[in-house]
Amino acid sequence: MRTRTKKKTYKPLHILLKFVALTILFLLSVSVFGDNGTNRGKVEVDMTKLSSASDVGPELPEGTVLWELGQHDGSAGEFAETGTANVEEVVNAASSALKSSVLQKIPSGLRGDTNPELRISYKLDKIPVNGVLFRVSILDAYKSVPQMSVFSNRQLSGIIQIAGVSGTDSKYTFRKTYELYIPKEQLITGTNELKLQVARGIYSSDMEDKYNWWTWDNLRLESLKSPIKEPIHGSYTLTGTMVNNKQFYFDEGAVTHLPYIMKWLGVAYSGNIMRTSCASDVGRSCSNMGDYYKVLKDYNMQAVALYLYTGDIKLKEDGSLPEDAEKKLTDYFEQYSPYFQYYEVDNEPGLFNRSKAVNLAIAEWLNKKGKTIAPHLQTVAPGWAYWPDYSKDSCGNQRGTSRQCGDPDGWERDPEQRDELEKVTDLTNGHSYGESYIFSNGGSFTENLKTFGGAADGLGKKMLTTEFGTSDSHVDAYQYGASERTAAVFDRIMRAHIGYADMFVQHAAFFKNFSLFKYGFNLEEHDPAKTEIYYTKKDEDSRVSIMRRLDLAYATHGAPLSYDITNKNALADKLVYVRAVDTSTLEPLAGSEATSNKVLVNFVNFEETPQTVTVKVTMPKKTVYEGERFGNGDTYEEARSYVSERKATPVLEFTETLAPGEAVQYILEPSSEVADVAPQGLKAAAVKGLSVKLNWLEAPGASYEVLRADGSGSDLKVVASGIADTGYTDSKLNEGTLYTYAVRVVGSGVMSEKTQITATGLVPLDRSDWKVSSNVNTEASNPENAIDGDRRTRWDTGKHQASGEYFQIDLGQVHSVEAVDLDYTLSSYDYPRGYELYISDDAKNWNKIVSGKGKLEMTKIVFAPVKTRYIRILQTGSGGNYWSIQEMQVYSRE
Repeated sequence: MRTRTKKKTYKPLHILLKFVALTILFLLSVSVFGDNGTNRGKVEVDMTKLSSASDVGPELPEGTVLWELGQHDGSAGEFAETGTANVEEVVNAASSALKSSVLQKIPSGLRGDTNPELRISYKLDKIPVNGVLFRVSILDAYKSVPQMSVFSNRQLSGIIQIAGVSGTDSKYTFRKTYELYIPKEQLITGTNELKLQVARGIYSSDMEDKYNWWTWDNLRLESLKSPIKEPIHGSYTLTGTMVNNKQFYFDEGAVTHLPYIMKWLGVAYSGNIMRTSCASDVGRSCSNMGDYYKVLKDYNMQAVALYLYTGDIKLKEDGSLPEDAEKKLTDYFEQYSPYFQYYEVDNEPGLFNRSKAVNLAIAEWLNKKGKTIAPHLQTVAPGWAYWPDYSKDSCGNQRGTSRQCGDPDGWERDPEQRDELEKVTDLTNGHSYGESYIFSNGGSFTENLKTFGGAADGLGKKMLTTEFGTSDSHVDAYQYGASERTAAVFDRIMRAHIGYADMFVQHAAFFKNFSLFKYGFNLEEHDPAKTEIYYTKKDEDSRVSIMRRLDLAYATHGAPLSYDITNKNALADKLVYVRAVDTSTLEPLAGSEATSNKVLVNFVNFEETPQTVTVKVTMPKKTVYEGERFGNGDTYEEARSYVSERKATPVLEFTETLAPGEAVQYILEPSSEVADVAPQGLKAAAVKGLSVKLNWLEAPGASYEVLRADGSGSDLKVVASGIADTGYTDSKLNEGTLYTYAVRVVGSGVMSEKTQITATGLVPLDRSDWKVSSNVNTEASNPENAIDGDRRTRWDTGKHQASGEYFQIDLGQVHSVEAVDLDYTLSSYDYPRGYELYISDDAKNWNKIVSGKGKLEMTKIVFAPVKTRYIRILQTGSGGNYWSIQEMQVYSRE
């Protein structure tokens, strides 16, 4: 049994191929086992020779055994067979060790359809001041990820997520000891009852019951000798996602959205983990990487980095990396390594046809040179996709006449070849989507068991899964009877990772088919407060709701705070979980030395009906608290509110009525420690009606006030106050007048940076109904790139510009227009050497309105107001550069 002692120790086409292949695997996968868990062809493994990884979390304190059922000997033989007639549902643990005759009436585990519950009574002469720790060692479980709810005196102490491989044809066993902290407030003097119960998935029906089973080795309850550092909830887990823009870019848009996403998901401040995979082969991918890492530090978050593109590396004769590859890694590490804790060797090397030798060379560089630059670094095995050889399942990135998936072909599917990388890295990896984690071949869970030869007490190596999730087409297995199958499959895969992995990262916050939030726009042009949940299917729960529920229950960390539920009777035997932690007790993060001062108070409803909970939490200080509250809501603005004037004596009372499946989190700190912070990122834009729309990033406080001055030298005066949102529209302005704006939190002495704008009724038209075209080869360069809101994409001629090339716009309907902007800032010399602008009502008969010459970076074409539906810009010059348009706008006074 582990006691937690420390030990020494993309490209779009490829993404499509990966999605199609995983979908095919999902459709073809068929379980070869029944629900009784009888596994044929098991490999006999000496479990005593298997190592167990040291845990990610803090060391657990020593305890005194109050009672123990069974021996920790790798066998359930002392117990009665589950479902037999002589099994009892109630056992009296009158002593620390029970007689064999008593044990023979205790079931060898629980099963949802035959014996879903075991109640253990025991006596306490006095309540352990540090609470107790419940341990259960699992020998076997069904692949459904059964849940063990644990009630102490009818109050929910937690729900243990149990990983298992029965129901697959895995020849290797997964065993693990799960640990659950039970606070002293859930104990009484005299007779106590610990109830263990099978809990269905929140979306499942009674069809799931027969699949929800496990077999245990032994069960034990310990009185803790010293305070626990973490309210351990089955397993210590860290999780997160990846926030980037347009799939590849860690730019200003990604930086501004990052804190909003982390707080909304409930992972901020707890030392959780985000993936930072800006790519060395994608231009501008890492443009704001430094600012991105600083935000992670500010929110006490870790990072797993991936940078070096491996598809074009040619090793030296001695097998080491070439100088250019070493330089890329060295430069990245010297600039950013204080901010990240982990580095991933590669991404899905078989699927993307990468070389094993190159992967080994990267691992060698990381161990010898990377750890010299960053001594705190831990290395992570490649993000395994477990791809087979080309003849079994083709992959991309083929060159020449040979056809292979990796070099050597299929090496990623071979556990012995993977083990070469596992031996030279600190953590294992493994990507999974839908139910792929338990696929017989290619499943991240089952393949790791092959690599390590089974698991005696969790995997033999810590696991950091750098991609998990579901696509829009994944659904839960029909036999579980889920009412919301697309929601259920995401819930199940995340619960599985809680059961067997240590750290795991959801694929991406904004990513087509896999997304948490609505996508398809440029984050740099988007207000993060307007971020919306993406619903995979109408009338089903969202991935965000599921991830928040599980994050708040399992992945918020710190010293537990005492709490007392005052409506105990109403919540008796209800799956309502409370978790309150002080993050200031967390150790500083490796490398960044990040810390937190936040108190996190979480309420999670695992029931299918609304539940009200009233709790008194003993806060760390007797003072006034303030901060943020996150609950249900389809947008960030709806989900978040600011709370203030919460006086703790140090007891602070909370009352929440939780919707079915809802999770609520308070992020609090003493008001005296909330520094005055100026709102950042103030932007001003002209909008219809001689108005200016202002937007800014949130700052601590309940509301804002807007200040304005006419011109640049006059004093700023408050024009609006008590604004709860991070936006304001100032109306009835004077045409041509220069205005200066600033914003501050009400009651604060610090203002945002000033921004200036000249009021005008000339504003950009809405581009959503536009259709654009060109007489240049549109297969080589898509005209839509000129109106997609992203300067990194562009339309261009694909060759030296020549007279006669044109770009055409269908505005969708007739508008009165008087200006056109052609923006090519990122390729400043791609301006039109000459132009003529034409208009038409039918796209057949054209009238020339204006002509001129282009300018560096941007050309603004201004003309007298005209009514038109179609606009054509004809390039009349010639030059050695392309003609490019990164962004185009048409202006109107409508």
